[in-house]
Amino acid sequence: MTATAIVIGVGASTGVGGALCRRFAREGLHVVVGGRTPEKIEKLADELRTAGGEATAVAIDATKADDVARLFDAAEAAGSVPELVVYNAGNNQFRPLLDMTDEFFEEVWRIGCFGGFLAGREAAKRMVPAGGGSLLFTGATASVRARPPFTAFASAKAALRAVAHGMAREFGPQGLHVGHVVIDGVIDGDYVNERIPQIKERLGAEGMLQVDDIAGVFWSLHVQPRSTWTLELDVRPFKETF
Repeated sequence: MTATAIVIGVGASTGVGGALCRRFAREGLHVVVGGRTPEKIEKLADELRTAGGEATAVAIDATKADDVARLFDAAEAAGSVPELVVYNAGNNQFRPLLDMTDEFFEEVWRIGCFGGFLAGREAAKRMVPAGGGSLLFTGATASVRARPPFTAFASAKAALRAVAHGMAREFGPQGLHVGHVVIDGVIDGDYVNERIPQIKERLGAEGMLQVDDIAGVFWSLHVQPRSTWTLELDVRPFKETF
């Protein structure tokens, strides 16, 4: 059977999601690319196949259970129950609390946390009976520290961290390695380069996290021996103050 991986929350190929897909494909996994924008994920899947990898693009809304289940169905159709799943979806939107509508707060939570719960539940349902694997969540500085105007985002990321910690304790003994990666710093990806390039000019390349290096950290968690599983780690540029 072909070994498979799922990455949920993939946008531009230059982002973290794209880097994760490239790394997993390079390691020989058939990658199921899950994201909201069909054009972006199809483009990335084509890039992976052109580079010699195997990939399937599936457009989804990560906050809908049926859509999440379709990703796992796609992985099984490609070869097997996934051995590696990453929940990378997020929407780092910010707004002063008194300007937040109910809808704004709930939407940030649904993408930042609820979608992670759906992915985690589906992963446990399918992967544990199949022998386990790795379920990894992308965290942020906001996972452990809230400050305005990121209160809504921080509440969602902190809740996602709690989901990860709870799942690790429930399903780790059954062979599912659950990990949470706190990304502390500015990522040198499409968001910064396209929308706020002045930050890159100020920090410089060495002052930001590189997406391929982040992907390497996720892969290192996946291949850890069972005797030394890590639940949580934080990564940041060496120049970052914390």
